[in-house]
Amino acid sequence: MLTQPVPIIPRRRQRRLSPADRRQQIVSAAVRFFAEVGFDGGTRELAKRLGITQPLIYRYFPSKDDLIRSVYDEVYLSRWRSEWEAMIADRTVPLRRRLITFYEHYTAVIFAPDWIRIYLFSGLRGLEINQWWISFVETHVLRKICEEIRWDHGLADVENLPISTAELDLYWMFHGGIFYFGMRRQVYKAKLNLDLSAFITSSVDSLLQGYPATVRTLLEDATPAELDPQTPRA
Repeated sequence: MLTQPVPIIPRRRQRRLSPADRRQQIVSAAVRFFAEVGFDGGTRELAKRLGITQPLIYRYFPSKDDLIRSVYDEVYLSRWRSEWEAMIADRTVPLRRRLITFYEHYTAVIFAPDWIRIYLFSGLRGLEINQWWISFVETHVLRKICEEIRWDHGLADVENLPISTAELDLYWMFHGGIFYFGMRRQVYKAKLNLDLSAFITSSVDSLLQGYPATVRTLLEDATPAELDPQTPRA
């Protein structure tokens, strides 16, 4: 009995990625990888997950530090929206509404699991991601909001008296509290008594009822050295 020959099915060729697409593929995979295992995870394992060779990763990223910087750009800077700064500074809108709206948009980004996990892993590992982001958020958020609070409450003009490090530290208490809500929800899986929207609204109300008065006292009582934003911080 004659048997029919088994047809040979041509092997499907894998589409060759452009350099830009390959680079983005590596970065996207690195975001998922580091968010899962932390920054002790090696590029050899990352390459294995991608189905590529480790040297190919180093063709695009000469060092692991270069890859980590690209992960920072992907997770933090690329998700930042420049219109948020315009929103904060729009004095045609009441300050309370501006702050609530900003933090609703902001938390929608920073409460993403990969955002929080990479931030925490970076801090535990002593990497620079946290320092990069703290510097960025102080420039693009905290200083601008401190300036708007001064303007809204008739406090010293920032052109005559720049925002001080003491004011920034005080505002960090509020800003850090917003972040910690996400930590409790995303990391600790704690039972929360308020939903996010109610928490943001209550937090902003508490801020505006107390922070401006504290800043007023700070500006009245502090010495010039204490107010100087160039004074080295301990």
